[in-house]
Amino acid sequence: MPVEFISLAFPNASTELDPIPGAAIDPDYLNRYARNLDDYGFNYTLQPYDSGGFDPFTSGATIAAATKQLNVIIALRPNTLYPTVAAKALASLDQLSKGRAVVHFIAGGNDVEQAREGDFLSKDERYARLEEYIKILKRAWESAEPFDWEGKYYQFKGFSNRVRPVNGKSIPISVGGSSDEAYRVGGSLADIFGLWGEPLKETKQQIDRIYAEAEKAGRTDRPRIWVTFRPIIAETEELAWQKAHKTLDTLQGNKGAGLPKGLLGNAEPQNVGSQRLLDIAKKGEVQDRALWYPTVTATNARGASTALVGSYQTVIDSILDYVDLGCDLISIRGYDNLNDAIDYGRYILPGVRKELEKRAGAKSDGIVDKVTQAVENVTVRDG
Repeated sequence: MPVEFISLAFPNASTELDPIPGAAIDPDYLNRYARNLDDYGFNYTLQPYDSGGFDPFTSGATIAAATKQLNVIIALRPNTLYPTVAAKALASLDQLSKGRAVVHFIAGGNDVEQAREGDFLSKDERYARLEEYIKILKRAWESAEPFDWEGKYYQFKGFSNRVRPVNGKSIPISVGGSSDEAYRVGGSLADIFGLWGEPLKETKQQIDRIYAEAEKAGRTDRPRIWVTFRPIIAETEELAWQKAHKTLDTLQGNKGAGLPKGLLGNAEPQNVGSQRLLDIAKKGEVQDRALWYPTVTATNARGASTALVGSYQTVIDSILDYVDLGCDLISIRGYDNLNDAIDYGRYILPGVRKELEKRAGAKSDGIVDKVTQAVENVTVRDG
């Protein structure tokens, strides 16, 4: 598979560095943001989910209408939408976007957040429900024939889905997480598995776990691996690190002031992914080439918070390290949201793609050389 890039498309100008309390959707800003991602060569944009946040289906449809190539990833918690309804909603978006819909499932990593919308299942139960949910969606997308379902979490009779995905089969399904249950469900059923940025060694260990679960489930293919970073870049190393420390000071100041509310919490995180990031942060501020962890501790590892810091080339090389591990979906978003996305589109995406093209060319040249040598050898023998 080709290496592709993901970023968020934000609904307004509020950022973690400069929060705008109570900011509403700014349609012009959202459209401009999405078009910039499209124009600068991003392949996907994620529309996140939060119990008190904007509806990702609505913003996702808006983005699809404003862009030509950008795939729209809808974050979805199973407790918020019945699976038969989700099957139709996602397939409708897929048709409206001419085949550009993707769904990213969130089983739920925080009991308090889940309870805000009436979900009181345990973590293991949430993953068991997610497994059942994905199976229902796959069945609903495969055929318009009516079917019954008698599961632990869902029961219905005679459901027929006449709203089919553009390819007639399915919509790409993504699962994320760092727990055993996440590896099992995502490894067995997902097309894409999402990870947060960890050092190369730990990332490789997680990929191995995911692939092992895929093999155990009898799959002949493997999920694509999606890894997420928050790059802080500049023309030189010195300027990048100055920018990084300025960013950190602002994040710490916002945390101390309790802003932005709901983004920078202080409670011990329940989800394994955040716990892993905080544990890794104790091993040192900088790991591998450019992986920087103070942004993790400053935000209490809420969401994707691991930075890559350095010059354009350093960050390009760091991303390629993860590509070499098998990560072919690279999610990058910054702290100055729109400006950072534009900078990535100008300097990072082209740099990564240029190096990958160079590698592909060298590989092709090597194959041609081997074929030429083999032909010459045969000619010599026959002569």
